[in-house]
Formats: sequence, structure tokens, C-alpha cells
Amino acid sequence: MIATAYAIPSVLVFLTAALLILVGAVGVLAMRNPVHSALSLIMTLFGVAVAFVAQSADFLAAVQVIVYAGAIVVLFLFVIMFLGVDRREDVRVEPLVGQRVFAGIGVVITVAGLITLLARSHWVTGAIAVSSSGRALSTGSGNVTQLGGAVFTTYLFAFEATAALLIIAVVGAVLLARRERAADAPGGDA
Repeated sequence: MIATAYAIPSVLVFLTAALLILVGAVGVLAMRNPVHSALSLIMTLFGVAVAFVAQSADFLAAVQVIVYAGAIVVLFLFVIMFLGVDRREDVRVEPLVGQRVFAGIGVVITVAGLITLLARSHWVTGAIAVSSSGRALSTGSGNVTQLGGAVFTTYLFAFEATAALLIIAVVGAVLLARRERAADAPGGDA
């Protein structure tokens, strides 16, 4: 049996990151105001950045703060403000009949799939990160080069598809907001 010694500062940093992530995630779900939910999402993303720093992934921590906590959440806030947070919706009325049943089925399938994947995989925490080339990531500035090579070769399609989906979602939200406002305007039946 191999005993692993933990340094107290490392444990404290991990607990701080975990607390930030959990409190922020619960806040995203529990807050009634969408702006407050977005602010809780920022707390969650900062917690993830702290976890990246604890794992010596400084580049990923910077990207986490700049891209996600900065740009993406600002985009969410822009869309929330554009759609209007002052309007109240009746949650008892379903715009699409049966959407809650399909959403429940989707959640059950997703959770069952994740549990199955976790049960069949041999995933262990603390494993050395390996790039797509099969070599361990080097420490220092070389890992940014390896990460960039993986992003722009192996995972290029996934990143482009994600960007396209984000753009489609924002355009769809804007179009839905414009239709509702046109219908609410006096004399507008659009």
C-alpha cells in the first residue's frame, strides 16, 4: 500500500476551488433572476480557473478567465438584457406540447449514459495529461504549443462545430425576441 502525503496548502486550494465551483453551480440553478445566475456562473468559472492553477495549467486558467468568465458570460448577459428580464412568463403554459416529458427522457438517457461510461472506463484521477500524439505534456511553454497543435488538428472540427452552435443559438434568441416584441407592439400582428 502506497501512502500519499498531501501538503496542507494544496488541500486548502483544492477545497477553495471546489467550494467556489459548488456554490456557484448551485447559485446558477437556484437564483430566480437570470443576471444573478450569470454572476453565479462567473463564480463557478473562477473556481475552475483556480483548480487549473493548482494543477500548473496556467494557460488554461488564463483562457478560462478571459474567454469563459469574460467573453462568454458577457455574451450571456447581453442576450439576457436584450430579451428583457422584466417580463414574467407563465411557466404553467407549455409552448411546445410534451416538451417537459421529452426533456425528462433526455435527462434520464444522458445520466444513464454517463453512469455507464464511468462504470466501464478505467478513469483514474491524477493521471498525467496526454496530448493527441500520445506524449505527456511538457511543463512550461512547450505545453501551449502541444495544446495548440491538438486544437488545430485533432479537435478542429469539434471547436468549429461549437462555435457554429453558439452563433446559431444567439441568432435564434435574437429572432425570437424580435418576433415577440413585434407581436406585443400596438397594431402589430407579425
